[in-house]
Amino acid sequence: MLKAISGMVRGKIQMKKIENGTSRQVTFSKRRSGLLKKAYELSVLCDAQVAVIVFSQNGRLYEFSSSEYVFLHYSKFSA
Repeated sequence: MLKAISGMVRGKIQMKKIENGTSRQVTFSKRRSGLLKKAYELSVLCDAQVAVIVFSQNGRLYEFSSSEYVFLHYSKFSA
C-alpha cells in the first residue's frame, strides 16, 4: 500500500463557472498565464512547434506561437 507523501496535497477543483466577475477575471488571468507558460516550456523542452489561441470573455485575443510559421503550417492541414 502506498502512503501519501507528507505535506500539502492539492484537492480536485470542481469545474463550474465562477459566478463572481472579479474572481472569474483573476482566475482567467492566472490560468491563461500558466497555459501560455506551459506552451512555451513544451516548445523549448521538446523542440515542438506550439501555438495557443485564447479569447477572453470580452473577446480579447491572447496567443503564443513558438514560431511565426506555426499558423501557416496549421493552415495547410485545416484547408
